Amino acid sequence: MTETAANSVTLRFLAAPTDVGHSGSVDAGTVLEWVDKAAYAAAVGWAKSYCVTAYVGNIHFADPVNSGDMVEVEATIVYTGRSSMHIRTVVSSGDPKGGPATMRSQCMVIFVAVGDDGKPVPVKHFEPVTPAEIQERDHALARIRIREQIVKAMNAQEYTDAGTAERVTLRFMAAPTDVNWGGKVHGGIVMKWIDEAAYVCASRYCGMDTVAVFSGGVRFYRPLLIGHVVEVEARLVYTGTKGMHIAVHVRSGDPKGGALNLTTYCLTVMVARDAEGNSVPVPPWVPVTEEDKRLHAHARELLEIRGKAPGNRLPNHLLQQG
Repeated sequence: MTETAANSVTLRFLAAPTDVGHSGSVDAGTVLEWVDKAAYAAAVGWAKSYCVTAYVGNIHFADPVNSGDMVEVEATIVYTGRSSMHIRTVVSSGDPKGGPATMRSQCMVIFVAVGDDGKPVPVKHFEPVTPAEIQERDHALARIRIREQIVKAMNAQEYTDAGTAERVTLRFMAAPTDVNWGGKVHGGIVMKWIDEAAYVCASRYCGMDTVAVFSGGVRFYRPLLIGHVVEVEARLVYTGTKGMHIAVHVRSGDPKGGALNLTTYCLTVMVARDAEGNSVPVPPWVPVTEEDKRLHAHARELLEIRGKAPGNRLPNHLLQQG
């Protein structure tokens, strides 16, 4: 780990063979786990207290990270609220024998500092100084409004058995190896589960291998405890020309009984790839029931909201319809 500035931390390591997933390169879930760890290190270093993941913003996965790559994950605090820290993370990788590293993905992660009682505690204020820092702060502030719209739109939806789209549910117990430094399940582990469930759902729908190209609106509602039963439900809600939009809900609860409570929710976009690694078109999904149509419209709404964020735009298939 390298501390490049008071508000920044960089993790450096080699991508191991055990990091390679079903796609032949490092899966998106593992990259998200790296992102969460680097952001946690930056948050704890700034807050000087235990911190928890509250939200992971839009993350686009560009070129893949391969086994043996030298990986750098830079996490930089760009804005602070009363108890929250908005952390810009950038994942880069390249040949360890030399040469420039290539950026693979970037996103904003929000951590909240908490005390021994689990309640939020204040953090020191970060004041941007350079033009670049001020721009990053302004982008973070703009994304707060976008995020509020996304969360409101997500919370307004209901998912029942009335849907007809492809749907899979993974069930297992949270193991001691999933623990974080606070005794709960690591946020990065949860995001890895989300990626796995989205992969199964998308691959079953199109009958091909798939990889994540985007994950957004990953909101953590409550901690997930070691030893609890975990249910990760992934459901297709929309298809573009090549992308399959998968809504994923993570629920957990005591195995001795009781209801499973929602812990995390997000939307992941998967694409199918051929033997050469090129993305290929997928069969369009046509909504049938009223719930299908509502969730289909919801996915379109999220695309339009995210298109307003700094540096974002609508996907090509929607631009062509405009």
